[in-house]
Amino acid sequence: MRTTTVYTKYACQPCRATKRKLDQLGIIYTEINVEDDELALETIKAMGFLQAPVVVPAHGEPWSGFRPDLITALAAVEGVA
Repeated sequence: MRTTTVYTKYACQPCRATKRKLDQLGIIYTEINVEDDELALETIKAMGFLQAPVVVPAHGEPWSGFRPDLITALAAVEGVA
């Protein structure tokens, strides 16, 4: 089963807010810190993203930044909200 992946950075407030909202809504995700993983950084750059967080949902299109509207929609799709 695929899970949502969240690409983050240290000291990133939008990253913290995104993870907090995902946790509140019960969305299971894998966190990858791009400051620790050069391949992950190249992956998000190849997708066209230049800032963290980058959320790659198990179902749907990826996005960047803290997007509570998209997180809530993701919870509805995953059946957890």
